[in-house]
Amino acid sequence: MTAQALTNRTFDQLAVGDHAALTRTAGPDDMALFAGIIGGPDPAPAAAGIATAAVGHALPHGVWAAALVGAVIGTSLPGPGTLIVEQDIRFLHPVSPGDTITASVRVAEKIRAHRLVRLDAMCVNQRGEKVLEGVIAVMAPGTRISWTADSPQVAVQPPASRFDIFIAEARSLPPITAAIVHPCSKAAILGAVEARDDGLILPVLVGPEARIRAAAEEAGVSLDGIPIEPTEHSHAAAARAVELAAGGKVQMLVKGSLHTDELLGAVVSSTSGLRTDRRVSHVYAMDVPAYGKPVIVTDAAINIQPTLDHKRDICQNAIDLLHLLGMAQPKVAVLAAVETVSAIMPATLDAAALTVMAARGQITGALVDGPLAFDNAISPEAALTKGITSPVAGRADVLLVPDLEAGNMLAKQLIYFSGATAAGLVLGARVPIVLTSRSDPLSARIASAALAKLAVLRKADRGGK
Repeated sequence: MTAQALTNRTFDQLAVGDHAALTRTAGPDDMALFAGIIGGPDPAPAAAGIATAAVGHALPHGVWAAALVGAVIGTSLPGPGTLIVEQDIRFLHPVSPGDTITASVRVAEKIRAHRLVRLDAMCVNQRGEKVLEGVIAVMAPGTRISWTADSPQVAVQPPASRFDIFIAEARSLPPITAAIVHPCSKAAILGAVEARDDGLILPVLVGPEARIRAAAEEAGVSLDGIPIEPTEHSHAAAARAVELAAGGKVQMLVKGSLHTDELLGAVVSSTSGLRTDRRVSHVYAMDVPAYGKPVIVTDAAINIQPTLDHKRDICQNAIDLLHLLGMAQPKVAVLAAVETVSAIMPATLDAAALTVMAARGQITGALVDGPLAFDNAISPEAALTKGITSPVAGRADVLLVPDLEAGNMLAKQLIYFSGATAAGLVLGARVPIVLTSRSDPLSARIASAALAKLAVLRKADRGGK
């Protein structure tokens, strides 16, 4: 086979209206065709990222059509070095062997921050039927890259984490100070050292010094250069960490090996200096491989049976975080077991009330709709089947759950059944609080610290608002 040069187009070289297309005929061996479509050394992060979304849909050969779009992005526009950040793809018609599919992408918008480019994507078959359409956000390459493709055989790699863009930005910024509260276990010490070594934080260890040093010895790490604020026990550690945060000595709190209630009790105390007029709440910022974009589940850890007023604060806390992370108008789905209002199901009444509160300005900065059942919130096909007309249904950025039990079960199912990575933060206080678990993988701990760091720095850039 003749070698083919693949040359990308950098962010600065792209213009709104630029487009590229690729036409292929689907054969019976989808996997061989998938390798042929990619046709280059490594456009796989683009192609595989879209293919992952297609796997979650019961449409014949949807993965092949989605991969074709990925091939256009990974080889032509913008080309090698492109990273898919977010996607909202709708599968409209099955693709069968023998169909000739033309996949095209067009530059719809350029956003200077993170070199983000929004692409309109579409696939049509030989009869002119649209089989796929959607919007894909990518991080365009910043430098010129040229690769030579001399073989169609490419190893398909798993898609990059959707947190990567945030982690990369957090690493590029100066570290912020973080109080690690009662880090008296191997996991807590390792988490602090890992985040420090990643350039995310400058840890301050708050707790009984002898136990902290024993944990570090067990973990096999050095505490040289890491300050320790000695306290007698966990309650005192929580109180001292809150004092440091209120005094501006640290910019975020990280839970170590103490109960969440101990730490949050100190945070919400009337004398803490960290309270705001908001209810504190927990968010799981989740990267679910089967979903087309990151999604927040809230509240899954703090508010057991939240009232309507509590849910308003829980909702606003999540919205404000997404604003800080660059999302102008998040879509909030207020979950219930059904999508209709029923007097005997309180969750549906709260959902309807929250929808009206958003319309009246009591919740701001987002599209809020409910009640929505889980399938209607995340699946356009399910919403269409049930005749639900909503700007949120099928495309939720935030899943606001009825209570802690429902949220905790949903989040854990996504983590253990769907392979999701979950970054856990507590919001509503004057500083963000990272909640980590001993079972959290390194990727989740790093993502949590990165999101908290960006929230601190971007809030500071906005004058603390």
